[in-house]
Order: sequence, then structure tokens, then C-alpha cells
Amino acid sequence: MLRKIGLTIFALLVIAFAGLAIAPPDQLRVAANYAAKMICSNVVLADRDPAEVLKVDVQAPGHPLLWLMRFAVDERGDYTVVRTGLFGFIGKGISFGNRSRGCTSVSDPRLLSIASAAPAYAPAQIQLPDAPWPQGNNVVPPINLELEAVLNDPQLSGEGMRAIVIAKDGRIIAERYAEGFDQDTPLLGWSMTKTVTGALVGAAVHQGYLALDDQVALDEWADDERSAIRLYDLMGMSSDLTWNEGYGSVSDVTRMLYLEQSMANFAASKPIDKQTPEPTGDSFLYSSGTSVLISRILQDAIGDEALAGAFPARSLFAPIGMSSAVLETDATGTFVGSSYLYATPRDWARFGQFLLQRGVWNGRSLLPPGYVDWMTDPHPASNGTYGRGQVWLRPPQEPAVASQTELPTGTFWASGHDGQSLAVIPEENMVIVRLGLTPSKLGYRPALLAQAVIRAVQ
Repeated sequence: MLRKIGLTIFALLVIAFAGLAIAPPDQLRVAANYAAKMICSNVVLADRDPAEVLKVDVQAPGHPLLWLMRFAVDERGDYTVVRTGLFGFIGKGISFGNRSRGCTSVSDPRLLSIASAAPAYAPAQIQLPDAPWPQGNNVVPPINLELEAVLNDPQLSGEGMRAIVIAKDGRIIAERYAEGFDQDTPLLGWSMTKTVTGALVGAAVHQGYLALDDQVALDEWADDERSAIRLYDLMGMSSDLTWNEGYGSVSDVTRMLYLEQSMANFAASKPIDKQTPEPTGDSFLYSSGTSVLISRILQDAIGDEALAGAFPARSLFAPIGMSSAVLETDATGTFVGSSYLYATPRDWARFGQFLLQRGVWNGRSLLPPGYVDWMTDPHPASNGTYGRGQVWLRPPQEPAVASQTELPTGTFWASGHDGQSLAVIPEENMVIVRLGLTPSKLGYRPALLAQAVIRAVQ
């Protein structure tokens, strides 16, 4: 009898596992594709060990599905292909890429050959001069024991810190790196990428490809209320399109990033939220789908696929010396302008310095006059927390207004998932970059670091 029961249980388990392997639920597919994407990008862009990435970056946050993920890395000529799955075979996550383009998630292995045929969007291949940062990469920080004490304080640097770069008056005055990371390690900015996308829109406006009051000309919006949406509505997260930005399960953002081949088409398919006030532009809703839509609109406005693919490197990364920057794409070639820019900490600081200098670099304006001021102008729909151009005006993870950290007027932020932050503090002529793996549940507040840094250098 016991033997029959055991055989029955075993048979049921086999059937259950077979069913999961044949038709895995979306949550398993999201987990598998997330694991594949993180491993692939860190292997090809940062030369990190895939087992370490699985253990530290993928599994450490603690989701039980991720603890059971296994991976395989396959070198195919110029490309690296990473496959992942629950126990190695359930979920079938696939990501592939190389140093020129970063990595792309592909939900169906039959699409590998199609996606890999898309143009490889090479990063800015420039040779930095032998000069001080930011024109070159020479850094000799001054001695400041008080500032060293700030960086040595784990409460201020935060659990999981990987890099801190502080620039004042156009020079790096302090750096700090965790073990295994240094000034040459490209790190993911997550939603800090949105602010870069905002700057790229400015470059496109400057070059005559776009105007901020352009109506969004999508065929699927032509005959409904979405036809009233304009580019500046998307830039300020006030388009009134429905969106779920939750990261705990299968939401709009996780479905877009890990299950959809055309992220822009998925974002464009979202309807107007009937609960929002009229007219369009009066309601704020933070949305990664919005930023991917902006990327697609920018590339479509340029028209030529090769020119559009080279636009970030040609118009921003190369001119300001961000030679490490790689803005990854989805399987259709659309830049994932919401989430997927990798760059070294010093290059992230270069971008902050560029915004601090109001879009001017080496005497050349790469953005329209006044554009950074427009980016940082509070959008009325956000109650003062978000600018008109993909920037935050409130520090990440700050509590209620009554207990907010006091920072100089005019400070603004790029902010990303898991503790990425870039503070631009014009009153102090300062940029502070902090990168790491710090889940929001830890409550890390980068504004406290910024406040302590300001005090240490005064």
C-alpha cells in the first residue's frame, strides 16, 4: 500500500513538473528572464562571474523562486547566450548579447536569430585624453578626513553600496568602491536611465528631430482619446495611460521588461485611465512604459534605423566622454529608456556634471538653451515631486515632508531601483553618485549621504 501511495505521489510530481515545463506560469517566466538578463548583462558588460551574479544580484534579495534558478552560458561567436530556469529547465529564460549592445531578453529561442540580426548599437568608442576628470579619467582626490569619515559610515553609504563618486567644482573629490567593484566596472542605473532618456529627448529637440509639444503619432491611437497625448505629457508622467509599476509579481512593468518582445507596443496598448481628471496632463503616474514609449518616439522621429541606433552615443555619450555607456534594447531594437543603461560610476558622474552645467560641455551646447531648467521645473500634476523632463525633485526614499532631509534649493535627482541615485546640487556645484544593491525595504536614504557630504566639504 505504501509503495503504491509513493508511486502515485511520484507520478503526480512528474506530471506537475512536466506541466510547469511545458506551460510555465508568467511569474516563473518573469523570474527566469530576469535571472537570464541580469547574468547576461553583467557577464558581457562588466566581466563578472555568472555564478556570483546569480548568487549576489539575482538571489540575494530573497524571492523564493529565484533561489531555485539555474543557468547555462553559451558562447556563440560574437554573442553570449544565457539560459535560465527553475531547476534549470522550467521557465526557459533567455538573454543574449555582446559588449557592443549589451543584452536583450528573448522569450522564444526561435527569435534569437531574428533579434541578433538587428544592428549592434556600439557604445561611444573614444579615447579619453590624459587629463583630469571629466575631460580625462585622471583623479587625485584632495585629502579630507571629514569626508573620508562620511564614506566610512555604513549608515550613510548604505547596505549593498558598490560605488560612490563625489564631484565638486568639476573635479572628483572622493570615491569609494566595494570589494569586487572599481572605477572601471559598468553598473546598472535602473530608472536613472529615465533621466538620460530625458536628456536624449533634449538632444533630439536641439537637432530638430522633435518638439516637446508634438502630438504622439501612433497609428493605434489615431481614433481614440489617446490621440490628445503629447510628448511633454509623456515626459512629465502625466499621459493618463494606465500602468502598474509594482515589482512584487507579474505587473505591467515586469511583464514589459521580461515577457514582451516589443516593449513599446505593450506600453502603447495601455488605455486611458477613466478615473483620472480631464484633460490629459492633470494626473501624475510614474510609469516605465512611458519612458520606453519616449525611446520609440525618438527613434521613429530620426527615421533611419542605423542613425537612430547610434543617436545616444553620437549625441550624448561620446561628446561628454561616457565611453563605457551602453543603452540596451528590446528584441525589436527599441532602447529600454526606462531601465537599462550600464555605465561606470565615473561616467554616471559625468552625466550628472553635464546636467549641472545645463547641457553645455567644453563650451558646446548639446541641449536647447534652458532645457535643463525645463526638465527640473516641477510638473503641476506631481505635487512638486517630479520635474517636467524625467527627473525627481524629491530625494529617493524620503519620508513625510515634516521629516525630510534639508538640502539646498534646486537639488534634483535621478533615481533607480535597488538604491541607485544621482544627486545634482547646483547651489554647491556638486554631483553625488551612489550605486549598489540596496532593496527599498532597507529604507536607505541617499539624501542623508548628500547632507553629510555637503557639511564635510564646507
